[in-house]
Amino acid sequence: MITRTERNEEKQKEIIKEENREIRKKIVLTSLKIIFLVIVVSMAFYLYTTYISSKIISVKEERIISEKLPQNFDGLKIVQISDIHYGSTIYMDDIKKLVSLVNRRNPDLVVFTGDLINEKYNLKSKEQEELIKQLKKIKSTIGKYAVMGEEDNEQFTTIMNQSEFTILNNQYDLIYKDSNTPILLVGLSSSTNGNIDINKGYEYFTQPTHNTNIYTITLLHEPDSVDEITASYQTDLFLAGHSHNGQINIPYIGGVFRKEGAKNYINEFYQLDNSKLYISSGIGTTGNGFRLFCRPSINFFRLSSK
Repeated sequence: MITRTERNEEKQKEIIKEENREIRKKIVLTSLKIIFLVIVVSMAFYLYTTYISSKIISVKEERIISEKLPQNFDGLKIVQISDIHYGSTIYMDDIKKLVSLVNRRNPDLVVFTGDLINEKYNLKSKEQEELIKQLKKIKSTIGKYAVMGEEDNEQFTTIMNQSEFTILNNQYDLIYKDSNTPILLVGLSSSTNGNIDINKGYEYFTQPTHNTNIYTITLLHEPDSVDEITASYQTDLFLAGHSHNGQINIPYIGGVFRKEGAKNYINEFYQLDNSKLYISSGIGTTGNGFRLFCRPSINFFRLSSK
């Protein structure tokens, strides 16, 4: 016969077993919730960085004031495009949106600061034809100019020439608008592939009739070259690419990933004595293929003489 003590012990064991089952159940449910939450957060992060943060192009608008700017250039509108890296996260539908975004600004000058096709992407002939067709639709009242990035090659030259861009390969051009007083546009080739020639690009200043005080805009791909340039030549406005502003940009810290040629200058703006340096975050991506707090963008500048 089972005694009362034994019955109590059995009952106590049952209670303990039930409590242990409840604890295990809670642990399992909590673990499942954590796993589910991690999956949801990971998917949300992937979707945001791949399809939202890396695809939706924004417009960064800046007003630049300089007393050196001739009055006939007051209100000049410049759109800067950079680092498309076609075939990374950017394809033809994105190019069409980009063209529309540029043309809505009615720019006077459109400049491209390097890296058109992703170096690992094999651009098919039909894609090249369509790309030329779309880039050719970009409108400007004065002109379209481009410089080469480290990933650009003869294919870049063919596409940009047929898209009616003037390539400045360590060259300059005098830009006129409603007057005989020009501004100077200098274009320098990529420094990381060794093709940059600063003295050749600034050859204007060796001409006997040059204007020492001319307002000068310099297009270059890698921003780190500015220190060497400013040591010898005065430039009022530098427009560069390459850094992608770090591609992952942490608030109050800045860009995370620093590439060769953009280790000293990575963020979107620097004041360098009398020179302003603007670095585009670019359109496409490299490396990991996603962006965080650093959306693809074009730069839209309005120049003013006062």
